[in-house]
Amino acid sequence: MAKSIVQPQNARSRRTVEALLSAARAIIEEDGFESLTMAAVAERAGVSRRAVYLHFDSRAQLLAELLLHLGQAEELGASLQRVWDSTDSLAALDEWAHHLARAHPRIMLIARAVDQVRRADPDAAAMRAEIMRRWLLGCKRLMTWLDHEGNLAEAWTVDSAADMLWALMSWDVLEGLLIERGWSPESYAERMALLFRATFTSHGMPPVRS
Repeated sequence: MAKSIVQPQNARSRRTVEALLSAARAIIEEDGFESLTMAAVAERAGVSRRAVYLHFDSRAQLLAELLLHLGQAEELGASLQRVWDSTDSLAALDEWAHHLARAHPRIMLIARAVDQVRRADPDAAAMRAEIMRRWLLGCKRLMTWLDHEGNLAEAWTVDSAADMLWALMSWDVLEGLLIERGWSPESYAERMALLFRATFTSHGMPPVRS
């Protein structure tokens, strides 16, 4: 039975786990998901393979912890919390666009590497499925808020609007606009906010941020 993932209690163990997770991230970003093995992580982190298995039973467990680590290291939770702290659902919809611009470029290399091999690698597929599950939960929460305040356009149900918002969050869209078309994150945020308002509500343009 796999060990449950718990925070190491002593400083040395915490440093080792941090080194292992940083090594796993670097391998995926630099060499691709296919290069991620427990041996490669051990070598990159400068520890023995035994040290890796002391903390993680399998690559799947390592990836589950890496997903949590990314959220903490890149402050994704703090960025998302700004959505839920908004004064109303329209402001939250606008903030969602800015959250995507703030947070998603930070993890795009990891996400794209996972996408490239997910059909052939069960661990990559599981990691992507968990990311998508979290996305959809957030989308449904946001659209439920819009609906409760009477701001969701009549053409949409909560579920269909959540599905469409989820689709618009595609890594292909983000990468295409930021990398291929050269948009700045600020331009991406403002234009996605405009798109979200026009698509999901009957209200006007969102305010332009200074």
